[in-house]
Amino acid sequence: MVSLRLLGRRIGRTGAAVIVLGLSGVIVWAFAISWRPSDKSYNFQGVDVSEAQGAIHWPTVLAGGADFSYLRATIGATGRDERFAQNWTDAYASGIRRGAMHVWSFCQLAADQANNFNTTVPHASDALPAAVYMDFADDCPARPERDVVVSEVKRFITMVESHTGTPVLLKLSQRVEVTYRLSGAIPRPIWAVQNFFPPDYAARPWRMWQASDMRRIDGVEGPVHWNVVAP
Repeated sequence: MVSLRLLGRRIGRTGAAVIVLGLSGVIVWAFAISWRPSDKSYNFQGVDVSEAQGAIHWPTVLAGGADFSYLRATIGATGRDERFAQNWTDAYASGIRRGAMHVWSFCQLAADQANNFNTTVPHASDALPAAVYMDFADDCPARPERDVVVSEVKRFITMVESHTGTPVLLKLSQRVEVTYRLSGAIPRPIWAVQNFFPPDYAARPWRMWQASDMRRIDGVEGPVHWNVVAP
């Protein structure tokens, strides 16, 4: 009987510990998906989205504190985001500022990628500067030499800027920056990526920071990327 009572106490303690840990995890998760940097430190904040979020109610996004939006437009030389045109129109109609983003491919030529972007994204004098997002993708194993990548990115930038009329933002993942050191080679504003803590991996201070890839906001189904502009 004593052994059974002792076993019961131990099981009870273990169960209580599991419950506490579970509740702690829920609290941390709830904080993580609602967190964003302070408005006092960063007074210009917004989202970047793609077709993965489905239909978006842009007036609700604007009312929820997003000052701007970046919309994925193209991927590589041929890919196009199925919801870009609708998001481009609806974001503008809601009064939220919008810009277009291209997802870079290390497996395709810069000229073809720029042509894809330029024929997909309308020229709009009120649009935010175009952005190119550079990260490694599972469907592209190519890792060209650094001088080739720098040359190709510069070619892409020249072609896109001739279409948009504004300097391109370089959105660089940390692993791409570590591999190619593009921030020191290409004099364009840097958009850095790191959850919760301001990143410092670029050669120059970032102009924009993706502070969370898990934030949940009203008007959007599922998580969004939440970004802030440097003060």
